[in-house]
Amino acid sequence: MNEKELLKLLQFSNPKEIWIVTYNNLLKILFCPFKVLVLTDVGTLIRGQIVWVDGIKITQELKTVYIINGQAYYYHYFDFIVDEE
Repeated sequence: MNEKELLKLLQFSNPKEIWIVTYNNLLKILFCPFKVLVLTDVGTLIRGQIVWVDGIKITQELKTVYIINGQAYYYHYFDFIVDEE
């Protein structure tokens, strides 16, 4: 993907919200900050820890990255914690 294609895609994204599908197939929007569960030790984060996502970015390879405590981490190290409403 070149820079022009990436810029076109990013016009539809928001660094402060993410849409997810819950375990019971409901579409839900999460606004930053939101909680995630750390699935594996990564950086200074420890498996089982609950942390807050302050922002969301997308790499040039279209991988989602979470900003946590000023550090960037790939999304696959985490699981969403969705409060039931």
